[in-house]
Amino acid sequence: MNRILWMAWRYVVYHKAKTVILTLCLTLTAVLPLTAHLLIAHYGDSLTARARGTPLVVGAKGNRFDLVLKALYFGSASVDRIKMSEVESIRESGLATPIPLHLRYTARKRPIVGTTLEYFEFRGPRVARGTGLRELGQAVLGAKAAAELQLGPGDFLFSDQRSLYDISKTYPLKMHVVGVLAETGSPDDEAVFVDIKTAWIIDGITHGHQNVAQTTDLSMVLQRTNDNIATTDAIVEYNEVTLENIASFHTHCEPAELPLSAIIVLPHDLKSSTLIKARYNLSETHRMLVPAEVVQELMGLVFKVKRFFDANFALITVSTVLFIILVVLLSHRIRKREMETMFKIGCSRLTVFWLQAAELAIVLMMGLGLAGVLSIGVVWAAPHFVRWL
Repeated sequence: MNRILWMAWRYVVYHKAKTVILTLCLTLTAVLPLTAHLLIAHYGDSLTARARGTPLVVGAKGNRFDLVLKALYFGSASVDRIKMSEVESIRESGLATPIPLHLRYTARKRPIVGTTLEYFEFRGPRVARGTGLRELGQAVLGAKAAAELQLGPGDFLFSDQRSLYDISKTYPLKMHVVGVLAETGSPDDEAVFVDIKTAWIIDGITHGHQNVAQTTDLSMVLQRTNDNIATTDAIVEYNEVTLENIASFHTHCEPAELPLSAIIVLPHDLKSSTLIKARYNLSETHRMLVPAEVVQELMGLVFKVKRFFDANFALITVSTVLFIILVVLLSHRIRKREMETMFKIGCSRLTVFWLQAAELAIVLMMGLGLAGVLSIGVVWAAPHFVRWL
């Protein structure tokens, strides 16, 4: 058998054009279904694991898929805002612990996650370098975000401009990077974490500026009374929080009206979960979702589409197999004199059969091996490719 394999290998190497064509046919036939299977399995496990670890999510009524993907995976979909009053309402109910999320902005294309310290206690990411969030204007980077942006404790990171054509809306906030999280293999690795109040600064709701009560520049004062000072657009707001100006930051909004994107809800027990879900079932403006159920439904849709592609791949596979059979039959006719010579020198018909089978097996293994390598490469590069798009 070793001699047969050696002779088959020598034949495959000698006929390079034939070998390359057959290998590419097998590779292209196998790489698409194999890549699709690996991608769905990889992202399916990642999606469902994070969803199973998140009991409940609250947000504005709308597309349930957008809400869950936004709250759990920091997706790019836009969701309607909810108010901070919902956080206080959940906390006062005594049924669950709410974790607010503000997910409207990005920093160098990485999602900015405005939240509270309860988020880190819930998800469990530890700080690998530097410190956690302590003050207004600070940021902690996920492991991949820090590596790709080449930033660490002591560096600065600006939020992305909200409007490309209207720079007067808000100033990009210069955030102080104080820490880098350990890699978790989750969307947290790609995110920039800030305190929820820092996210409101990017929103323009919270801001700091010079003391207008003491200014002598009349171009900054529109109207002055004993109780109020109305300013013009000439006043400059701070785009960085420092020890010198942190006391000047204030919010022009009632605390209950402050905006959020979603709320992660952690019920204290099964009874509390049932009660709080029943409460939100009656709401006309908000909805409470079980992420595991939503992701399972989403994956069900994905598998339905996958079945369609599987049928298409099956037809391609059949056509490729028929093509290979045709090549083998034609090759057999071309090699007729070669086979007759082998018979004359004493080779049995079984030996000739195993020789041709070994040649085909070598090409098959080369094609499938190359398809496997390409599929693994696609799975590895998929997150980078999606982010580039």
